[in-house]
Amino acid sequence: MQWTDVLATRSTRMKASEIRELLKLLDQPDIISFAGGIPDPALFPADAFAAAFATAMSGSTAATALQYSVSEGYRPLRDWIAGCMADLGIPCDAENILITSGSQQGLDYLGKLMISPGDTVMVTWPTYLGALGAFNAYEPRYVRLDPMANTSPEAVKAEAAAAGSTVKFAYLTADFSNPTGETIPVAARHALLDQAEALGIAIVEDAAYQSLRFDGTPVPPILALEIERTGSIEAARTIYCGSFSKTLAPGLRVGWICAAKEVISRLVLLKQAADLHSSTLSQIATEIVAREMFDDHVAKLKATYSGRRDRMLAALEREMPAGVRWTRPEGGMFIWLTLPEGMDGADLLAKSLASERVAFVPGGAFHADGSNRNTLRLSYSCASDAQIDEGIARLGRLLRR
Repeated sequence: MQWTDVLATRSTRMKASEIRELLKLLDQPDIISFAGGIPDPALFPADAFAAAFATAMSGSTAATALQYSVSEGYRPLRDWIAGCMADLGIPCDAENILITSGSQQGLDYLGKLMISPGDTVMVTWPTYLGALGAFNAYEPRYVRLDPMANTSPEAVKAEAAAAGSTVKFAYLTADFSNPTGETIPVAARHALLDQAEALGIAIVEDAAYQSLRFDGTPVPPILALEIERTGSIEAARTIYCGSFSKTLAPGLRVGWICAAKEVISRLVLLKQAADLHSSTLSQIATEIVAREMFDDHVAKLKATYSGRRDRMLAALEREMPAGVRWTRPEGGMFIWLTLPEGMDGADLLAKSLASERVAFVPGGAFHADGSNRNTLRLSYSCASDAQIDEGIARLGRLLRR
């Protein structure tokens, strides 16, 4: 059987995730890994979830937990999320919320909903690798989104038209982005809303890290700023993607999309066709734990991760040779390094694994065109102070060589 003869054209755009492949290195005990942008499992609220799952499986609740359920998601969880959205300046109700199997599924659904082959999608340069993986299956073309540059909407539209394409949406992580750790300022968020309105496109706001602010002044979500303009979420073009993966536990696979009901109703149809609904048992347990301890648990995460960020920034100051630059995030899990021109992050990784046993993610993978290869992403979320000191010292030694 020649499988290539029966595969869809979109299959040629599906590639193995460099990050998922690098996660396999975590099983090698002599590797110091700054590669996986994953939560520290030592911080998971395991006891709270053990009790929550026991509660979910007791009495009449067990029948609900183990039965088919509505595609929109478990109503008490959606109500709790709607309350949290209101606290962020996004008044809405449960009908504005769709529970997804992690925010990654939400990105896949949005790509399926909006992208036809050849359509133009605006993404930051660099951008979240998982978003590119989700969107690639629907065969878009990408153009650079730079919220700071105030790019002319007419120029974007004309460039797409010249390629026989239509601009559909802009995608970005506005807070502590993966991979750079940077946050988009308020003025740039307003400029993006202006540009999206002029283009007549949607905005997909990936808020996976929004709860993990360590310091600095909180910035309203793009959706909150738009609701201030329009008066209602039902008039908003911004689609907000949230997740419990970075706050409670990624293995639960519980995320959500918050948007106008017109958008949610269409996404529900995709959910029905794809997997009917997300795990009800996981949703019930998540709702129990979130109501009991979400704020206190996130405060614990921020205290731990902020200390590791500070440790890594100090180590970079101490160990990096001249010509290396890096971001200074106010939250999240990542620091982005820019190496001198002519260096290649992928080549550096191969040398690092061979000689220094330090892992990171090369930056070219985060660019839709594979450019800017003299960059790399470091994650501090799972590294101890000793690992940070030793790993950055080894990386600095390699760079000096």
